[in-house]
Amino acid sequence: MSVGHPSFLCVPTCEGVGVRKPTGIERRLNKYGYIFVLPFILTYATFQLWPTIYTFLIGFSDLKGLRSDFTLIGLANFKKLIGDKYFWEAIQNTFIMWTFNFIPQLGIALLFALWFTDDSLRLRYKGLFRTIFYLPNLLSAASVAMLYRSLFGYPNGPINLFLTRMGFWATREGENGEIIKEAFNFFRSVPASRGIVSYIQWWLWTGHTLIMLMAGITSINPSIFESAMIDGANKTQRAWYITLPLLRPMMLYLLVTSMIGGMQMFEIPFLLTDMRGAPDYKIRTMMVYFYNITFQGANDYAYGAAISIGVFIITIILALIIYFFMLERGKQAHAVGGEK
Repeated sequence: MSVGHPSFLCVPTCEGVGVRKPTGIERRLNKYGYIFVLPFILTYATFQLWPTIYTFLIGFSDLKGLRSDFTLIGLANFKKLIGDKYFWEAIQNTFIMWTFNFIPQLGIALLFALWFTDDSLRLRYKGLFRTIFYLPNLLSAASVAMLYRSLFGYPNGPINLFLTRMGFWATREGENGEIIKEAFNFFRSVPASRGIVSYIQWWLWTGHTLIMLMAGITSINPSIFESAMIDGANKTQRAWYITLPLLRPMMLYLLVTSMIGGMQMFEIPFLLTDMRGAPDYKIRTMMVYFYNITFQGANDYAYGAAISIGVFIITIILALIIYFFMLERGKQAHAVGGEK
């Protein structure tokens, strides 16, 4: 045993002495720890683990309609899914609306994060502005969807009333060739509907992205910025060559989590439209398509489970691609920096 160490502090490196056994008090504390953790484990197993396992099981079955019994049929549902053009159209719709949401969301949040964390600007009421930006994130997506459906309602929604009074009308040709002026029917236009969905997603989540980026910027060692200032770097150079590279892990996290949330986009496109992604099914996301198949019409639970598994697999693949792409870019940047 090492000199100067009490016997109860012996570690595995002590010669001839093993790991200390827990005392009776420690064993009792460990038992209470298991008891305190048990409710979470039971809740997780009941409402998360078992439904996930059951979904995978149903995906290989023929469960449909009001039946409670099913037969395992192998990969038939997944073969059907691969050739389902509506599923792939739903994937395309989801990516389009998520892209037009995430790019402005990240750009605007990054711009305000740089402003709010710049002490030289001496902005007042930063906390108030952060709170205002974050407030939409506290609202439920369903209530926001119904609010915007009323705002852009046809023909007497507030947006239409404002536009028509300002002299902006939608025009169409009548049966006799005359030009008819009418209010805008936003939810009959694919670009307008997609734009509204993307804007709502952006409006809801920009505050969250802003807070996360500000946290990432404030965690950067101030001495790095001080050294850059001494070397003569201006604000733009400090932001481009210091802040953005060091924010790469945070932006990777935001990109992956936003992509996962985008793949699960449901309430807003579902409630803004006819619950089937109108017009022309161009607003139907993967989750809306899953709901239509599973809980509307034929109630095809087996195929709906296959759709959810397909979404799960696509999300994992995309997350891994983004992760390894960003990791490789980081290695290349580090190598270039080392050569310099």
